[in-house]
Amino acid sequence: MNRFVRVGGVPHHVAVEGSGPVCVLSAGLALCWFDWDPVVPLLAPHRTVVRFDRPGHGLSGPAGAAPTARGEADRIAALLDALGMGGERVTVVGHSLAGFHAEAFARLHPARTAALVLADASVEEHARAPAPRTAALHTALARAAGALLTAAGAPAALGPRARRALVRLSRAGYAPDPAGRAPVRRCYRTRRVLDGALLENAHYRAVAAGLLALRARHPLPAGLPVTVLAAPDSPDGTDRWTARQRALADALDAPLTLVRGAGHLMMLDRPGAIAGAVLHPPAR
Repeated sequence: MNRFVRVGGVPHHVAVEGSGPVCVLSAGLALCWFDWDPVVPLLAPHRTVVRFDRPGHGLSGPAGAAPTARGEADRIAALLDALGMGGERVTVVGHSLAGFHAEAFARLHPARTAALVLADASVEEHARAPAPRTAALHTALARAAGALLTAAGAPAALGPRARRALVRLSRAGYAPDPAGRAPVRRCYRTRRVLDGALLENAHYRAVAAGLLALRARHPLPAGLPVTVLAAPDSPDGTDRWTARQRALADALDAPLTLVRGAGHLMMLDRPGAIAGAVLHPPAR
């Protein structure tokens, strides 16, 4: 079921399928609800699967404010409330940048978190929060870039092509983008999605710094099942990216699973690995 719910004055596109315990899927920068399509059929027989588009992504309304770690965690909570799932304990899955949001949710809403799965999540070990004036400048520059690119016709002319190229570069073996032509054009030809991607990118390190601050003040719930999935950059897992993922797993006292045969877009390359992590969390 696809619907729109209003959170913070912004209409959010949400897709809900399946039945059973709730699982929330949150995708990385500039991705959409349909990027989880390969994972949903594996989960829906066993879970109520909730996937949503953040502001400025997919079919959701434009982003009105810069993202923060706390704000994105509270967004997930508010969406669940709007869906009538406020009393549910949920498994939250964060891919790439959304790994920051998923972990922040688990730390700020521990009573609502059943398990945490990080799928090739972003890692920023030493991020520092910018000064307020610097953050405001980042927002202004992102919006100015969006206006200039839109005036030049970039979203309509290049948006879908850029999406296809980036997906191919982020998949194992440079596999093509499986998304249909119609939804890609509907989303990526718009200034709204361009602005959303630019704004999240501009505040990437600020969100990372916000999560580091939350780690210092809000421990994860005792016994919470946490799984870190990583797509290694080398066959033997000795590359720097895998080392950083291993350090993340150690910091969260979680097992690290190397998902071989997957690129960064793990949900497209190895959807079974994500579904397996949700359905079979580690014992704690």
